[in-house]
Amino acid sequence: MKKGKHPEYQDVLFEDSSNGFRFVCGSTLKPKETAMHEGKEYPIYRVSVSSASHPFFTGSQQFVDSEGRVDKFHRRYVSRGGASKGAIADKQSKEQSSKQVSGKKKK
Repeated sequence: MKKGKHPEYQDVLFEDSSNGFRFVCGSTLKPKETAMHEGKEYPIYRVSVSSASHPFFTGSQQFVDSEGRVDKFHRRYVSRGGASKGAIADKQSKEQSSKQVSGKKKK
């Protein structure tokens, strides 16, 4: 390996700015600030999201179709071909008939 060509690899302290979670990881980043962590001084780099605050890792992620993506998909692809239009219409009619049948059984 040639000297001076590759960046220096070092331990860096990453801090989640949303909740204060800290972890040490090897990186080629060269932050100017330093901080103490577990009795040792590390260069510190602040991140806005980490595994401690990201909704996917915390389990608080929810699917919200606020932009109407499903409706947009149906509008775009249903109008193109008869086969897909018929398949979607059949599926919707089956769902409606199963709801009606299940509703009769509950009464």
